[in-house]
Amino acid sequence: MRPEILFPLFAPVTALPGVGPRIGKLIEQLAGARVVDLCWHLPSGLVDRRFSPALSEAPEGAIITVTVTVDRHEKPRTPRLPYRVRCHDATGSLTLVFFNAKADWLEKTLPIGETRVVSGRVERYQGELQMAHPDHVVPEAEAETVRRVEPVYPLTAGLTPRLLAKAVRAAVDRAPELPEWIDAEYLKRQGWAGWRSSLTTAHTPAELADLEPTMLARQRLAFDELLASQLALALVRARQRKLVGRRLKGDGSIRARIAKALPFSLTGSQKTAIAEIEADMAGPAPMLRLLQGDVGSGKTVVALMAMAIAVEAGAQAALLAPTDILARQHLATISPLAEAAGLRVGLLTGRDRAKARADTLAGLADGSIPIVVGTHALVQEDVEFRDLGLAVIDEQHRFGVHQRLLLAEKGKGADVLVMTATPIPRTLMLTAYGDLDVSRLTEKPAGRQPIDTRAVPLDRIEEVVAAVGRGIADGARAYWICPLVEESEAVDLANAEARFADLSQRLPVRVGLVHGQQKAAERDAAMTAFSRGDIDILVATTVVEVGVDVPAATIMVIEHAERFGLAQLHQLRGRIGRGAKRSTCLLLYQAPLGETAKARLKILRETDDGFRIAEEDLRLRGAGELLGTRQSGLPDFRLANIAQHGELLAAARDDARLILERDPDLAAARGQALRVLLYLFERDAVVKTVRSG
Repeated sequence: MRPEILFPLFAPVTALPGVGPRIGKLIEQLAGARVVDLCWHLPSGLVDRRFSPALSEAPEGAIITVTVTVDRHEKPRTPRLPYRVRCHDATGSLTLVFFNAKADWLEKTLPIGETRVVSGRVERYQGELQMAHPDHVVPEAEAETVRRVEPVYPLTAGLTPRLLAKAVRAAVDRAPELPEWIDAEYLKRQGWAGWRSSLTTAHTPAELADLEPTMLARQRLAFDELLASQLALALVRARQRKLVGRRLKGDGSIRARIAKALPFSLTGSQKTAIAEIEADMAGPAPMLRLLQGDVGSGKTVVALMAMAIAVEAGAQAALLAPTDILARQHLATISPLAEAAGLRVGLLTGRDRAKARADTLAGLADGSIPIVVGTHALVQEDVEFRDLGLAVIDEQHRFGVHQRLLLAEKGKGADVLVMTATPIPRTLMLTAYGDLDVSRLTEKPAGRQPIDTRAVPLDRIEEVVAAVGRGIADGARAYWICPLVEESEAVDLANAEARFADLSQRLPVRVGLVHGQQKAAERDAAMTAFSRGDIDILVATTVVEVGVDVPAATIMVIEHAERFGLAQLHQLRGRIGRGAKRSTCLLLYQAPLGETAKARLKILRETDDGFRIAEEDLRLRGAGELLGTRQSGLPDFRLANIAQHGELLAAARDDARLILERDPDLAAARGQALRVLLYLFERDAVVKTVRSG
């Protein structure tokens, strides 16, 4: 039910003049399949064609636009040689050079004796001023169509700059005037123009400064995108709050037995988080809370306490993990504590035998299993609970933002607790989890040893291999992380398979291999063997980044550390330092390092505070790369730059909240315009929610 006013923008790109099926496919790969996708494909550079010097004064390497008279054509003797067109102005001469050119087209375009305006980059070859393949050749009467600033767009193979620019211009020309959704007072205060005017301005930069995210037109478009995102989150949250929840209040008896069985005391931030969760669960609306804890901060114990509250109140609880191995690790952590408290804990994964699965399903249905840990198998249709009161979802970004409600729907008004070990800066928290209340674990459990982190150039790899060998001889276990699975001709980086073969040959130790292209069973078997101590060195890609718990592992080697993001390096390093022994992390880098990579490795050596690391990573790399493109669970913004537009994000969040306070059904005039905005940024499902809610 998209509004009719948006139809021109959601037409296929092949509806644009000059865009056939082949070009349309290339544009789809680059920007997207619809006209609106080209509108969001903003210029990344510009070419200034206003410089028109006399030929005698034209600087080498400059882009110039000059009026010349055509003297003669010099056709090549063989097809491999260039076709030359000699020209002049009052001060000097210029040779236009063409390779693989059609003679009849050149003779028609550049007739001898006539004047033409040509534009392109000039170079000197054997003392002659040359312009290879001019970007523009037009009659003198059309000179002003050339002497201007041209936007330059990110390209893909097979698309020429001119063809793409023409398609983008046509897309922007199709953009209709849309009703204003921004508050008039705020619009005036920011100095922003209307939506269509801002879109046009963003695509017609006059100076390099016009490409900056802080330019007014780009700010306006970024705010629109952020407002659509924040409004969508606020609507989901409002709908969640409308659901009839239940008050889950326990007597503390099970939690007391769990606390007594713990080998350590709870940290201050664990106690605070449990109190916040307890207050939410006792309230009338369903809880929707994010538990954000750095590597090793004790989230699983907090989750167990939350599940204990549900059981004390007579309900059941479920913990959903992204992988089989992570589910089993949670079970291993939870089981002894639950046993001490007299609780039965079930396991449900895709690899369970038929009888075990049937027993677990029966226990969940009749309530004899109060707590279950599992993978995606938990959300399958045949899984029924007697009374699910709490759904805990671990590492949500592995599931996708919208899947967290699937498990909760198996209970009536069930509470939801989402956990992540990926530290996320506050600004990104608003984009990904703006609809959740947040609890943070900021301390590490007692007894954790600091990790000695060192940066070592790759040319010292022989020393590193020898040092790892000595460590293993002393009883250590090691991870060796590589950025690629197998060798690539295009990229000269360490690869897991080659490193596995190399270490197996050079060290008298047991070496295992884990990467994302293996079958899950093969991968899990290698990780289990490493955990058991049957493997000394585990060579791996970043599949071990989250959730592998081997306290005996005390050495981490990361090859080509300069290629990883800060948050990712921090996650990898968090696989060690989980026991009582001192651990060492070696960051192998290819010299010379760029400034950003240098800063990244320096921060990692200075601190193990995941939240500080996440803020620095956002500052150094921007949101797009922060957590990796596939795994972040973050919205993929086309116009907003979170590192640059943090203040706009906060304003968009406040505005969204105010809008829904005044007009929860988006029924007023501005509300109708905001519906257009939500459709424009493809938050269709949320609009349907408003209509049905």
